[in-house]
Amino acid sequence: VLLTQMGWGDLGAFGEPSKETPNLDQMASEGVLFLDFYAANPLCSPSRAALLTGRLPVRNGFYTTNAHARNAYTPQDIVGGIPDSELLLPELLKKAGYTNKIIGKWHLGHRPQFHPLKHGFDEWFGSPNCHFGPFDNRALPNIPLYRDWEMIGRYYEDFKIDLKTGEANLTQIYLQEALDFISKQQASQQPFFLYWAIDATHAPVYASKQFLGTSQRGLYGDAVREIDDSIGKILKHLQKLGISENTFVFFTSDNGAALISAPQQGGSNGPFLCGKQTTFEGGMREPAIAWWPGHIPAGGVSHQLGSVMDLFTTSLSLAGLQPPSDRQIDGIDLLPAVLQGKLIDRPIFYYRGNEMMAVRVGLYKAHYWTWSNSWEEYSKGIDFCPGQNVSRVTTHVQEEHTTLPLLFHLGRDPGEKYPLSFASDEYQRVMERISVVVQQHKATMVPGEPQLNVCDKAVM
Repeated sequence: VLLTQMGWGDLGAFGEPSKETPNLDQMASEGVLFLDFYAANPLCSPSRAALLTGRLPVRNGFYTTNAHARNAYTPQDIVGGIPDSELLLPELLKKAGYTNKIIGKWHLGHRPQFHPLKHGFDEWFGSPNCHFGPFDNRALPNIPLYRDWEMIGRYYEDFKIDLKTGEANLTQIYLQEALDFISKQQASQQPFFLYWAIDATHAPVYASKQFLGTSQRGLYGDAVREIDDSIGKILKHLQKLGISENTFVFFTSDNGAALISAPQQGGSNGPFLCGKQTTFEGGMREPAIAWWPGHIPAGGVSHQLGSVMDLFTTSLSLAGLQPPSDRQIDGIDLLPAVLQGKLIDRPIFYYRGNEMMAVRVGLYKAHYWTWSNSWEEYSKGIDFCPGQNVSRVTTHVQEEHTTLPLLFHLGRDPGEKYPLSFASDEYQRVMERISVVVQQHKATMVPGEPQLNVCDKAVM
């Protein structure tokens, strides 16, 4: 799994006009492109928890009840993390003899009980958090990097990031870790799961010297170009070693592009509304590509509604394993869609914290709540929807629509600008169907114990 932090509109294959992602575009031409693929949450930590558990964050504990509809994450001053009661993908893959490695950002807790090697991973090279800083190293130390259990240094000190130029060679380090791990597993004929979870496109954005200044899109584009180049090298390495036909590769993102960092350090969500932190399409619809030479027909485009949670179930299926039967699993097996082009009927639920904000069924999306961010944040220049204002939709107070949800047809209106008339036959017909889906979903909803109810710093 290649997990980045990019927007739907950042890839040439998705229409980005500068066409600066030739390797990802080639990956799409050799595999299948998912146009309707979603994060499980519009924020990194809960979405990553969902990817590795196959469960919505409200089930696996990655939410907060400190405040209504607030996303929750794990910065270095929050003590919560992934609970022991959750079964993570690498824990299950071990049963089929897989060796598992995470490279890059973990973001599921930094205390010892939350360490990746306590949750199924055999190796780790990376950090428990993003590369924020630099900090004063007394009241707030810089964020550490680990090799397995050993802390080998800290961002800005041992692993340099130049905030003035944006120069850092971290992506190159993470790339070499991936190539070495793949070579080692191939040499020992060992099945492996690699979770390459890099963060160069997360503000503060960085790129190595040879990529700085090479993009038409500024520093963010430089970072995208380096990630694209690295993914190209990983795929070529699999081919060179002769194991590409035995290796299923999936590229996606954990949330929409952070428009709050735009334009200098923010990506593109294409035609979609708003960005990271919101449950509008720009916050949760992601670029996604599946690649498996000799198995996936080349040049495919899928309209299957997909989710990062499906990578849990699909990976287990590839390993010949069944998902756990003692808990609700929200991910589905995407192999019929990937290999045979089948479309599986399933809804997408858009959660923000503990609240179901919206649901998508087919081409229709119903908003039960709308909210971008508070007037207080907005007045300070924090804007999740810069340049976008849709009346009654991109609201700065939490607006409830549970009696009459706002309904959009995403085929005709991908930007969520024109809600259907409540009086129309189409509205009545579609909401009858969606209401049944929501009732069935809520009947299964037994929220997990919130793991991030520590302090208000954990909510946004």
